[in-house]
Amino acid sequence: MNAPASIRPVTLRIAQLGDAVERARIAAYVEEHRDGTPFHLPAWSAAVASGCGQRAHYLVAERGVHGIVGVLPLTELHSPLFGRVLASAGFGVGGGVLADKPEIAHQLGEACWTLAQRLSCPSVELRGGPRPGPEWTVDDTHYLGFERALAADDAAELLAIPRKQRAEVRKSLEADLTVEVGQGDVAVAAHYAVYAESVRNLGTPVFPARLFREVLNEFGPASDVLVVRHRGQAVAAVLSLYWRGTVYPYWGGGTAAARLLRANDRMYFELMRHARERGCARFDFGRSKVGTGAAAFKKNWGFVPTPLTYYDRVANGASIRDANPLNPRYRLQVALWRRLPLAIANRMGPWIAKGLG
Repeated sequence: MNAPASIRPVTLRIAQLGDAVERARIAAYVEEHRDGTPFHLPAWSAAVASGCGQRAHYLVAERGVHGIVGVLPLTELHSPLFGRVLASAGFGVGGGVLADKPEIAHQLGEACWTLAQRLSCPSVELRGGPRPGPEWTVDDTHYLGFERALAADDAAELLAIPRKQRAEVRKSLEADLTVEVGQGDVAVAAHYAVYAESVRNLGTPVFPARLFREVLNEFGPASDVLVVRHRGQAVAAVLSLYWRGTVYPYWGGGTAAARLLRANDRMYFELMRHARERGCARFDFGRSKVGTGAAAFKKNWGFVPTPLTYYDRVANGASIRDANPLNPRYRLQVALWRRLPLAIANRMGPWIAKGLG
């Protein structure tokens, strides 16, 4: 006699992301799961793999007629400078296990660890989701998330911003700035140029341009680029994702001139307006490291920080990979990178950054 469907064993496998039907089934599961994020979508894993040359290993748990009952998107990251790690999700701020039940989360965690050992990855990083088991250490002190509801209109949005920051936004609205939104080559090139300069000024390498193009290609109309210009020159830009009524401004920055022009303030206020017009109700300002200027900037906008919980598992004798530019041991490298000519930083940066994840 066949076992009842409710107690049939769970089968685990690696998804074929090149199969359109497979991807659609997984995306439907992620869409319906209350804890799903854009970083769980097959589109994200595919974009990262193509854009950075890092392999995707997307774990799927299935049970008989129930179909998919859990997923875990994984990226095998390799860096000559920072070593190997299996991350969920690579280059994302979210990820981790999505599962219908705790026991399925545990099975996915074990399958992930077995895969890491097979791939000679001494550590695994899970960014969010449930803790798969006691073998996984908890990290809830390094990163903060910022998210809140969008207001009903521009006037209400301004009032939702604390007084001091609101004054800066009002000044930005009066400045000689223009705004464009799209996915065309001109906008995409402008975004990359601005973003590359922004991260160079912070002392960190820029990601490959292909990563941004692949994300826009994979997410299609659920993504775009917003560019702020001053007298025709791009001074601030952000690449955003739109998913389940939330806008995710993900890769954004400004040139050296942006601060005096208040271009970043204009950029985010205009994105809030644009997101409302697209039907979004929430604004996810992404993650920032505790104690950083980025975290303070988001607090100034009235966003209340929420600690993000990540999990690590490390092989005996190994240590958790640390590619954090705030680590004091990288202080000299960060200072030197800030002084690099932009052309050199843009040439060298992608080779380094594609392995950071």
